[in-house]
Amino acid sequence: MKFHGFLRYITNNLETSKHEEAFDVAFFIINTLALLIGGYLFYIYEEPQWIAVLVIEYTWALDSMRHNRP
Repeated sequence: MKFHGFLRYITNNLETSKHEEAFDVAFFIINTLALLIGGYLFYIYEEPQWIAVLVIEYTWALDSMRHNRP
């Protein structure tokens, strides 16, 4: 396997998706908004320790989206 192919395998950065492209874009936008708004709410309600959980969930969701590619 060539190095470029290996990197594409690791990142699962393929050109086509199993879902509609609009679904991927909407999923990314909704999750990003949830991260930003949730982080802000945790900060103003003086619960900043939960921001780390939001970031972990955000990265997990994006990783799940990447693995929905063929």
